[in-house]
Amino acid sequence: MFGIESRPGVGSPQTFQCHGYNGNKDLTIAANSQANIEAKDGTSGAIIAVHDNVIGEQCEITKAGWQGNDTVDISNIVGAGGNMTCQQVGDPPGKFKGHETFMQACNKAWHALAQQKRDQLKGHVTLDGSGNVERIGAPKEFQPLEQFVRIFANGRTYIGVGSWAGGKGNPEDDKQSKAGVGSKDILIVYSDGNAAPDPNKPFTGQSVEGFAAASIGEDNNDQVPLVRETAVETDAKAPKEEGEVAAEEEQTISTTAAAALGPGIQLTNKSPKTHRYYFYDNYWNGDGTAGANFDHPLKDVEVGPNATVFVSLTTAFKGRVQRGNEIPATWGEFQVKAANDGKAHGDISLQQGCDGAATVASTDGTNVSNGFTQDIVKGAPQAALDKKPKSGEKVLASTEGNWIHPGGNQVAVDYEYKVLGSAKAYIKGGTGVPDVASKNNCLHFTFYVVN
Repeated sequence: MFGIESRPGVGSPQTFQCHGYNGNKDLTIAANSQANIEAKDGTSGAIIAVHDNVIGEQCEITKAGWQGNDTVDISNIVGAGGNMTCQQVGDPPGKFKGHETFMQACNKAWHALAQQKRDQLKGHVTLDGSGNVERIGAPKEFQPLEQFVRIFANGRTYIGVGSWAGGKGNPEDDKQSKAGVGSKDILIVYSDGNAAPDPNKPFTGQSVEGFAAASIGEDNNDQVPLVRETAVETDAKAPKEEGEVAAEEEQTISTTAAAALGPGIQLTNKSPKTHRYYFYDNYWNGDGTAGANFDHPLKDVEVGPNATVFVSLTTAFKGRVQRGNEIPATWGEFQVKAANDGKAHGDISLQQGCDGAATVASTDGTNVSNGFTQDIVKGAPQAALDKKPKSGEKVLASTEGNWIHPGGNQVAVDYEYKVLGSAKAYIKGGTGVPDVASKNNCLHFTFYVVN
C-alpha cells in the first residue's frame, strides 16, 4: 500500500494521474487530506501531479522489486508545478526523496538568472501575474532547462534522462533509483509549501474509497491517460541532427509499466490543440501486400494538447492511425503482433499525403525510433500541395495517388526525398525504410501538427 498526502492551498483539491495503480484512473484529493491505494508486490507505476491539465512532478514506484526491495523516487523530468516527496513509512525524519520546496527554490533561482538566460528559457517556464515561476516544462526535452533545474535540485530528484552531447545522462539522476530496504508502505507527500514528511503525523492506512476519485479522460475506446516518462535511461544516444528523432525525445513510460498495459499503442498529440485520431484496420493482408481501408475506421480517440493516451488494440490489428478521417494525411502504419517474431512493427508513411510530421518509437527499452519532426508542409512548392476535401487544410499531396486523384504527385515525391531522404518515411512503395519493432506489442506514435 502507499498513501498520498495532499497539502495544496487552502480549499484547493489536487488531481493526480495514476499509472499502474487505482485502475489507471485519475485521483482527486481534497486539501490537507490523504488517500491510500493498494499496491501489490511486483507492480510498477507512477503517481503524477496535474496542474491546469499539464502534468508535472511524479513519484515512480516499484513494489517489492529486485531482491524484494521497494524502489521509489521523485521525478521532475516532465515538469513541475508543486512540491513532492516520498519515503518508505518508518524511515527516520529527513530520509526521503524529492525536493521538499522545489518550486520555491526554482523561483529563487529564476530571479537570480541573467536576462539572457531567462530569454533562453522562454516557453519552458510559466510565470504568474507577479512574475514568479508557476510551472516549468520538461527538463528532459530542453537541455538549457535541465541545466537551470540542476542549479537548485541536482541530486534531489530526477531531472534529465536523455544524453546530451554523447553522454549517458547525469549520475546524480541514476542515484535516485537506489532501492530501499525491504517492502513497506510508501508515503507520498504533495504540497504547495513544504512537502517534507511530518514525523508526527502517522500513516493512516485508510482506503482510497473515502476520497473523491475521478475517472478523467476515459471513453468507450479503452484509452488510458499516460505521460512520456522513463524511470532510468542507461544507454541513450547523442541527439541527432535537426529533423531526426533523438532517442531521449521518444522515451515513453518505463518498460515494466508499458508491458503491463497490454497490446496497443501510445499516441501523443504534439500540438497546442485537441485532435481526434482514427484507426483503420486493413481490409486484407497477405504476401507482403495490404488492402488499405479508407472509409471504415475501427475506432477513434480524442487527444488533448501535448497529451499522450494509451489505445488498446487486439494483437490481430494491422493497419494505421492518422489525424482526422480525411486524406491526404500522414499515416502511422503498424501491426501489433507480427506472425514471424511476435513483435509490434511500425513505420511512417507519406504515400497518401502529409499533414504534419510523425515519429514512431519502441516502448520495450530498446530505444529504437524513426520518422521526422520538422514541418515539411511549410515551404513546400505550390505544385506539391493539396487540400483536404472537407476542412480545406493545406497538405502535401499523395505520392501514390488514390481514387480522388489518380496517379501520384511527382513534385511532392521529389520534394519529400530532397528534405527527408529515403530512410525516415515511406514516400513511394518498396523497401528501404527501417521499421521500428517492440517486443512488448506496444509502439509509441507522435503526431506533430503543421504550424
